[in-house]
Amino acid sequence: MEVTKDTIIGDVLDFDIDTAQFFFEIGMHCLGCPHSRGESIEAACEVHGTDADELVEKINAYLESKK
Repeated sequence: MEVTKDTIIGDVLDFDIDTAQFFFEIGMHCLGCPHSRGESIEAACEVHGTDADELVEKINAYLESKK
């Protein structure tokens, strides 16, 4: 899976639940609520005042390391 800023959070979590750690690190603790699971990474980062590019980079590096 290649994650982008437009990727829906729920899709990332469904692909690899262990990616939740990266969302928790930036204060996204509401990953179980329906709204957050249907939100793009970019939209969530905007709400939480974090850098979407940085988060996407971390998630992609993590997923690549698991191959």
